Amino acid sequence: MTDGVTRTRELLDDAARRLRAAGAPDEALGEYVQPKSVLGIHREPAIRSLGRVWRVGALLIGSSIETGGRVWATGTITRVTDPGRAQFQSVSAETRRAYRAAAVRGHFDAGDTVNHGATPIPLDDTLVDGGGVLLVQDDVPLVRWSPTAGSTVPLADYLVDRVGLLVDPPAGATD
Repeated sequence: MTDGVTRTRELLDDAARRLRAAGAPDEALGEYVQPKSVLGIHREPAIRSLGRVWRVGALLIGSSIETGGRVWATGTITRVTDPGRAQFQSVSAETRRAYRAAAVRGHFDAGDTVNHGATPIPLDDTLVDGGGVLLVQDDVPLVRWSPTAGSTVPLADYLVDRVGLLVDPPAGATD
């Protein structure tokens, strides 16, 4: 394992410790599951719980026993609310409604935020000169807002800024 990958792990572990010590609010991590029909009976999709994470911008950092020590690239975010009835106003509105309904069927708490469609990021040498949101170049851990974003910033600076916002949110941000 390269020094840059080791440093990446250390930075993420330090961020998790800081978030945990501050009691920063975490969010659910889930997997959208389309169940197979049983005896010809169609079953509705649900979001299955995978544990808890802290959303730190483009990264999800594991905060629970199930997710600790792991990191994901942020995917789709759904707030657990009553999905309501189909309105057929737009495809995007119906997609969001379907995700809310799947989260309710997954037995998440009302008002919780569920992250799903997140991509696991292996914390190994595949980060070196990688093309994802988390990468290592010249032994320096870097992050970018999305896999298609061209520019990167040092992971250390990024975590100081983003974790700082969760640990000590600006006035009015949590009201």
